[in-house]
Amino acid sequence: MKISCCIWALPIDEEVAVPRVAEMGFSCIDVRPPAFERPEVVDATVRVGLGVSCLAASFGLPEGASLDHEDAAPRAGAIAFTERAIELAARLGADAVYLVPGTDGSEAALARYAAVVGPLAQRAQDRGLSLSLEHFPGLSLPTVAATRDFVERVDHPNLHVLVDIGHAQMEGITPAAAVYIAGDRLGYVHLDDNDGVGDLHQGLLDGMLTEKSLADTFSALTQVGYEGAVSLELNATLEDPAAALTQSLQIVRNVLGS
Repeated sequence: MKISCCIWALPIDEEVAVPRVAEMGFSCIDVRPPAFERPEVVDATVRVGLGVSCLAASFGLPEGASLDHEDAAPRAGAIAFTERAIELAARLGADAVYLVPGTDGSEAALARYAAVVGPLAQRAQDRGLSLSLEHFPGLSLPTVAATRDFVERVDHPNLHVLVDIGHAQMEGITPAAAVYIAGDRLGYVHLDDNDGVGDLHQGLLDGMLTEKSLADTFSALTQVGYEGAVSLELNATLEDPAAALTQSLQIVRNVLGS
């Protein structure tokens, strides 16, 4: 299983962060659009032999734009931005892209969102990418179950659920339960920890996560047939984010026996 990390976990320029995470032992990274449109950042990634696993396609949306906006112009702006992000992910050789849902959980907003993400899932599929939606407490798809239900409502074979195990803890379910709920719709996995209340994105085992619950999570991934990467998404404002990444990588390797 590939272990990736979100490059934004380090509070430094991406051109500098890329060789740092390679030195830590990662073989691939998750990226955001603006930085990885810079040739020097892409060149640094190639130079150290890092692959790109996933791209966060919602990051950097123009102010006021959203895929579920009630007005056509800002909605079209968000669609165009996301389409460019998908093209960038394909050029970078990524396997996956994901979206963070909007803030409006009304039926009308979800209907607008559904009408948009289906074609985006097809566009991603045409570029050899999977598209996932992240469950996110406080947003329009706050739980794993709600996100899976929405994905099934859209009914596109290339639309999936991104499970964030820290968000699962905030929801009050175990990370393994989150994986089982996503089931055959699971498209990507974020690993992080918290206290069950705040979206802290701590290093693994620094919050309420235990080694057993992490092992149960990987067992669940096997049971549902997940073959993609898992990615450490840690907070860049941690006291020592580089140490947290290094330690979390070793914890995952220990659990996997690798």
